Amino acid sequence: MGNTSSSTVDDLQAVEIHHWYKKFMTECPSGQLTLHEFKQFFGLRGLSGEANSYIEQMFRTFDMNKDGYIDFMEYVAALSLVLRGKIEQKLRWYFKLYDVDGNGCIDRHELLNIIKAVRAINGCDHDTTPEEFTNRVFDKIDVNGDGKNQTTIQNVRCDIKNIQINVR
Repeated sequence: MGNTSSSTVDDLQAVEIHHWYKKFMTECPSGQLTLHEFKQFFGLRGLSGEANSYIEQMFRTFDMNKDGYIDFMEYVAALSLVLRGKIEQKLRWYFKLYDVDGNGCIDRHELLNIIKAVRAINGCDHDTTPEEFTNRVFDKIDVNGDGKNQTTIQNVRCDIKNIQINVR
C-alpha cells in the first residue's frame, strides 16, 4: 500500500506541468519568452509608463539567468512560486520585484511607483491615492519612528505579521 498518496501527488504535478508546458509552447514555440511575448501572454497592452516599468521589472525577476528571455524552467519556477511558494519565498520575490534599484531597500518612491503601476494594470477605483497608501505603509513599518523613507527585507519580515492596511 505504501506510497499511494505520494504517487497521486506526483501524477497530479506531472499532469499540471504538462499542461503548463503545452500552454507555454503554444504561446511561445521558440521556448524562450521575450518581454514583448510576456506582455502578450498575460494580455498586457497599452500600459502607462509606470505600469510598463513594473511589468519589465517583473520580467527581469523571472529571468533568473538574465539572458533576456524566460525559458520553460524559469516559467515553471515562477508559477510554482506564485501558486505554491511559502510566504518567506514570496516575500523575498516581492521584495526583489519592488527593490527596483537593487540596493537592498524599498524606498517610498519605489513603492509609490509600484502602487501606481498595479492600480493602472487593475484599473480599479480606490478611496486612497497612491501617495496616501504609500504613506500608510511607511507609517506602519516605521515602528522605531526614525522617519526613514526606506525599509529592508529584514524590517518587513519582522513587521509583516503586524501590518494591516485598509486598501480601499
